[in-house]
Amino acid sequence: MIDGPVRALGAMSGTSLDGVDAALLRTDGERISGFGRTGYREYSGPERAALRAALGKWPGDDLGDAPRVVQHAHAVLLAEFPEAAIVGFHGQTLAHDPRGRGTHQIGDGAALATALGRPVVWDFRSADVRLGGEGAPLAPFYHFALAKWLGAARPLAFLNLGGVGNLTWIDPACAAPEETGALLAFDTGPANAPLDDLMQARRGARCDTGGALAARGRVAEGALERVMAAHYFDRMPPKSLDRGDFGFLSGLVAGMPDADAAATLTAAVAASVMRGMEHCPAPPERLLVTGGGRHNPVMMEMLAAALDCPVAPVEAAGLDGDMLEAQAFAHLAVRVARGLPTSAPGTTGVRAAVGGGTLSRPG
Repeated sequence: MIDGPVRALGAMSGTSLDGVDAALLRTDGERISGFGRTGYREYSGPERAALRAALGKWPGDDLGDAPRVVQHAHAVLLAEFPEAAIVGFHGQTLAHDPRGRGTHQIGDGAALATALGRPVVWDFRSADVRLGGEGAPLAPFYHFALAKWLGAARPLAFLNLGGVGNLTWIDPACAAPEETGALLAFDTGPANAPLDDLMQARRGARCDTGGALAARGRVAEGALERVMAAHYFDRMPPKSLDRGDFGFLSGLVAGMPDADAAATLTAAVAASVMRGMEHCPAPPERLLVTGGGRHNPVMMEMLAAALDCPVAPVEAAGLDGDMLEAQAFAHLAVRVARGLPTSAPGTTGVRAAVGGGTLSRPG
């Protein structure tokens, strides 16, 4: 039983498919006591190809080498943190359809617990989906703890720009994240995934480094209007997306020069965030951006131009945007071990606050 702050280790392998992040966090699942060291294990080209080939697949499908890739990469990296008392293991999302087939993350937490010799919390999303929730996003409860850590007095928001964009609005006046009105969270729309796919298909590159290609292009306003006409933007939050839900974007920009296509896909991110901000219960004092998108100056400039509040990377608040999601699963692991909720109606639309996750001890 955890009854005080412990050193928890969180791991995250996101839809960008770049690699595994790991981060230590000292927490009791409610408050943050301190941040620890971090690590990263990049996927090789063949490993990334195996994961990409498995995207969109469900249990029972042929997943190829993807499960082995995920298990091996995490086991190797997480073994470098013997001081951790507990591990939060998200696994790799392959498919997400909460209103249909559910949600699918690969990775065997029980086997990982045995390999590491420490308790592992995993399968964070299934319980939420079973109770009618979207199963995503899950970082908002950690964002709430960060707002408290920062001493925020007025509402603020976190924006994660990974493969998909997601927004968390926080009222730090509330005492707990599951309290009514404390949080509103949802996926805003496509983020880096369509742009990364474009770069891979046309240039054999992983991403538009520094926004260099988009900076040379012109936004196709007509195409942008078609993006924003998607039904998803009419849905009220909480709501979530699969990485492939905006797959039509590749066809939308197919006839454009590379630079114009990149500029248009980048502008779509800013436009979708602007639309999402309309749902905030009150204007946030500032928007702190995490995830890979914050490294794209063109994307950040478009966000700043589109929004009415100050926009800055989370580093401006002294946080680590490369490791924030890994830290989140360290925090959530401790919450699961203590029997605390990890999602609530305001974050996933679940019927009542629920604690997701399976706790596996070394066998």
